[in-house]
Amino acid sequence: MQQENLDLGRDNSEAAEIRPDRTAEIVSMIRGSDTPRAMKNKLEDYHGSDIAEALEQLNENERKKLYRICTAERLAEIFEFSDEDTAGTYLDEMDLTKAAEVVASLETDTAANILHEIEKTKRGLIIELVRPDIRDEIRLIGSFDDDEIGSRMTTNYISITEGLSVKQAMNELVRQAEENDNISTIFVVGDDGEFYGAIDLKDLITARSTTPLDKLIMTSFPYVYAHEAVEDCIEVLKGYSENIIPVLDNKNKLLGVMTSQNVIEAADDEMGEDYARLAGLTAEEDLQEPLGESMKKRLPWLLALLGLGLVVSAVVGTFEKVIAGLPLIMAFQSLILDMAGNVGTQSLAVTIRVLIDENLTFGQKMKLVGKEMRVGLCNGLLLGILSFVMVGLYIMLLKGRDAVFSFAVSGCIGLSLILAMVISSAVGTLIPLFFKKIKVDPAVASGPLITTVNDLVAVVTYYGLSRILLINVMGLA
Repeated sequence: MQQENLDLGRDNSEAAEIRPDRTAEIVSMIRGSDTPRAMKNKLEDYHGSDIAEALEQLNENERKKLYRICTAERLAEIFEFSDEDTAGTYLDEMDLTKAAEVVASLETDTAANILHEIEKTKRGLIIELVRPDIRDEIRLIGSFDDDEIGSRMTTNYISITEGLSVKQAMNELVRQAEENDNISTIFVVGDDGEFYGAIDLKDLITARSTTPLDKLIMTSFPYVYAHEAVEDCIEVLKGYSENIIPVLDNKNKLLGVMTSQNVIEAADDEMGEDYARLAGLTAEEDLQEPLGESMKKRLPWLLALLGLGLVVSAVVGTFEKVIAGLPLIMAFQSLILDMAGNVGTQSLAVTIRVLIDENLTFGQKMKLVGKEMRVGLCNGLLLGILSFVMVGLYIMLLKGRDAVFSFAVSGCIGLSLILAMVISSAVGTLIPLFFKKIKVDPAVASGPLITTVNDLVAVVTYYGLSRILLINVMGLA
């Protein structure tokens, strides 16, 4: 069996070695001397994702060579695998006519997002060159804010009016399928465009011609509104197994659809934004971002945390007499602060994950606070006892102090650790709950903020107990 595993590992390694580097092949091809027709034929053998990767390694002149060789439909396929800002750069490099042809071949939501990355004047010229119906669709999607569902939808769907026969519905499906390939679900609207329901493609194909169309329509089909916030709808959309969900305007008219790919991209973006906020950033960053942009995203939180840090320092200053009387306790300050910050950040992560559920009751939220505090208490007891023993032995054996002094100090540290961890667990849970209550994204209760707040909690707990127990009660100073 061991020999078989070794052979399998060797086979996988050899396969990795002989796997062709398609990106390098495409780059070499573009830089070669093949005729445009020969190059176009060869490129047909490569996936759009491979060509999108190769584009990043080409200079502008080499990319323009590729634009002239490929059809607009092929370029649109490639752009679907490129970042929107990168695709915007590519589109900006093309002449207006070719750019308009590519835009017309893209999904309308992708086209709107890519055009948003282009300078306003050229964007307007490109939009004017596309067909009026595509122009209207792009402008419709572009009219929504980036955080609204409407900015994520596509107009690539099939819709029919109620009252048709099964045969008429099939004919309408075939007619619209020439330009729209999202055909797994057919949407039904009234004469005024109001959304009525949906029909599964399989049900329509297998239905007898005499079957009333109303019997095939699912009127309990899920839907969302175009002006709803993306973050409010993500969990709703993920909760359904549908590949496509209709998007309505405020008059319940069908405007577009959210595909499963749209949902995945929206969820990924929301997770990225939440991750950025947890790190104390105002927005996501990337490797190509200019220095000034990165600084602007980080400075707001850093300035706020600087203010809180000064408060923590001021609080430490109020315990100057405690530190002067027992300078040894300064050596263990970081232990208390670090553990309090870590516990608070853990509770924050758990709370934000739980708050994804919009239907949490007050009782469930309080249950969450209680649970986190119990976890903090149990972990604090375990770590407090370990600290009591280990710190006491450290002071006694390595610092040469007597057992009473050593274990009195370590006992104070252990008790401070327990209290700091319990309070930090509560803080890490209550702050995001409070932010959620006042309609602020709970992810704003970022790791750096929770850590700094818990530093304040830990300082007051540690030095306060040291003053009470070690100086006032035991008179060790």
